[in-house]
Amino acid sequence: MPISVFDLFKIGVGPSSSHTVGPMQAAFDFVRELQERSLLQRVARVEVQLYGSLSATGIGHGTDRAVIMGLMGERPNHIDPDIIGPSIDTLREAEALHLDGHHRVPFLWARDMQLFEESLPHHPNAMRLIAYTD
Repeated sequence: MPISVFDLFKIGVGPSSSHTVGPMQAAFDFVRELQERSLLQRVARVEVQLYGSLSATGIGHGTDRAVIMGLMGERPNHIDPDIIGPSIDTLREAEALHLDGHHRVPFLWARDMQLFEESLPHHPNAMRLIAYTD
């Protein structure tokens, strides 16, 4: 099976692409799935749960920020890294997340960004994204 250098090296938004590229893409895909199921407009709250390695070192590596940016509709290979800091600052100040850049939901960092030391059964880098409706 041929492997390209592009399979090995990925563009990321933090010092560790394994902690940013996958989580950002997963968050982006999560929002797309909500849209495809016509559920996005019904979402009243989103919770992010980071487990194992993503919890232990992910904050320093930017996992939390990458997930949020994915939920906002950004993709790892298209994002301008200069928008990340200001976007996170705005979210924290307003306590609101704009899913796919449009649908506003409350987001309280201390409540909605959860870190768990334990790992999930199938992988040490795991996360859950949970959307709640009214």
